[in-house]
Amino acid sequence: MEHRSPTLDGFSLMFRQPMFGLAEVAWRWSFGLAVWALLTFSSAEYFDTLPVTRGDLLLLRSRQPALIARAILRILHGSGVRVARTSVVLALCLAIAWIVVAAVARAATIKALLDQFRVVNSATRPDRPWSARSLFGLNFLRVAAFLAAAVASLAPLIAAGRSPAADAVPGSTFLVFMGLTMLVYTAWNGLNWFLSLAALFAVSEGEDTFGAIGTAIDFCRTHFSSICAVGTWFGLAHVGAFAVAAFLGLFSVGLLGALPAAVAFLGVLFATLLYFAAADFLYIGRLAGYVAILGAPTLPVGERVHPNLRGSGPASALENPAGSSIDQNELILSDLPSVAS
Repeated sequence: MEHRSPTLDGFSLMFRQPMFGLAEVAWRWSFGLAVWALLTFSSAEYFDTLPVTRGDLLLLRSRQPALIARAILRILHGSGVRVARTSVVLALCLAIAWIVVAAVARAATIKALLDQFRVVNSATRPDRPWSARSLFGLNFLRVAAFLAAAVASLAPLIAAGRSPAADAVPGSTFLVFMGLTMLVYTAWNGLNWFLSLAALFAVSEGEDTFGAIGTAIDFCRTHFSSICAVGTWFGLAHVGAFAVAAFLGLFSVGLLGALPAAVAFLGVLFATLLYFAAADFLYIGRLAGYVAILGAPTLPVGERVHPNLRGSGPASALENPAGSSIDQNELILSDLPSVAS
């Protein structure tokens, strides 16, 4: 039986079933808008508590950078503790909310994709139902990895600032900082991708958090080439979407002199939203490619037959390549009388 490429299956689902991509856009953008609204409200409440005197207003209206900076420092003086407390509370609340929302949305998406590709999974069995706790655990690990990457990103900055050669050779220090930062980002991106892949087995196989991680390791080992193909083609499509969005954004900025600033800003905003939407659609397509790999049947080595051999099964194909029945009355070499006799 000939099977289609998982990459083609992923791209095909993006265009044939756009509701998957729209659902991904809906939950991601809804959560993003809620985050921005919460941050805006918190910032407004914080700025409302800052004391501003008439002297500060006079310095702010002086149009002198040194005087404006002095007024801002005086206004913000003593508010660092409140900012730290508010940031910690917001980070914890948003992390918990994202763990729950992402787990529910990912479970719904994966179950729909499994039904779409007709994957027989153990999650439908009564003895091994999938549990939301496994997805909560995977998302918790993703949040922990993000926080670890954020903290690790500060290390190159601190090391570059305290390096003895920071003032003598600033270019080399910048290159070292960028290299270490890219290394941290690459490690975090790979770990985040792997944990997101493990969510597929938390739903399809009913595994717990660490069981899903172990199954994902086996899946990557047995289908390495197919996974690389899906990731490469969708990665190239992602780069293409970013290039198109960047071109549209730069084109809008280039028209800043001929058009009003509001129109140029709307152009940049449109290009940004277009890129985010394309990225969400491509994420769903890539996930569909992985589900297609999971649903593709694999035959043992002893049962793989040549496509030209036709029959009722592998054994019959090898025994009877022509696919026709044998006449029992026909003489074969062993039935012929011996010449010596």
